[in-house]
Amino acid sequence: MELKDKRIIISGCAKGMGEATLNSYVKAGAHVIGMDIDSELGQTVAENANKNDEGKSSFLPVDIGNPQSVSEAFAKASNLLGGLDVLAHPAAIHSLGDPSLISPEDWDRMFTINVRGTMLTNQAAFHQLKKSGGGSIINFGSISGLRPEPSSAAYSASKGAVHSWTRTAAGAWGKDKVRVNAILPAMATPMYKQANASMSEEAATASYWMNHRSIALGEKYGDPETDLGPVMVFFASDASRFITGQLIPVDGGQASIR
Repeated sequence: MELKDKRIIISGCAKGMGEATLNSYVKAGAHVIGMDIDSELGQTVAENANKNDEGKSSFLPVDIGNPQSVSEAFAKASNLLGGLDVLAHPAAIHSLGDPSLISPEDWDRMFTINVRGTMLTNQAAFHQLKKSGGGSIINFGSISGLRPEPSSAAYSASKGAVHSWTRTAAGAWGKDKVRVNAILPAMATPMYKQANASMSEEAATASYWMNHRSIALGEKYGDPETDLGPVMVFFASDASRFITGQLIPVDGGQASIR
């Protein structure tokens, strides 16, 4: 799983799974450009990753829901990198919402970031990857896109759309040696920990039975650096060159894809 000199863009790099992915890629020797809407935090993450001395990282701001922002950021990143080999796309938002009460504004915001953002970043990456002779796009799906989630209806629908897009893009772009897969993670990110800490006892019990009880490997979420990072390295590397169009749960057994 060699990433030395691989040219990689990572969206949503400022925290959580995006930060862990950036760190893992730099440690594996890649040349990485992290992107996020939070410029201050994203810049800090990229600078801190450079202390590892294996690969190197830098930062560019992007609004993944804005076509012009994505187009400009990816063109600049590809010029700085001298091409592109990999896009890792963890960037997304999450919000709660009963299906009978979701406003059109909340629905549109969720789909703008999670679905249109996936389409725009994937398209921008594809054109650069095709020039490079192929490469890997790694989207982020969710178990939420596989099961009923009455409390997160718009998020669940958006991730289901990401799953379908990933399969379709993989089928369309395989002839250009561009593979497209989606990771479905269950990771104990800072956001996850904060949300759990603020739960009532009743909500925590419900969360256990819905989310944790089915995790065969210890009934707890994984660590982004140690449990997700190596998987992201694999899918960015040439070792995964014959895998495309797949939904890959990295969740300790929480979900089953058939």
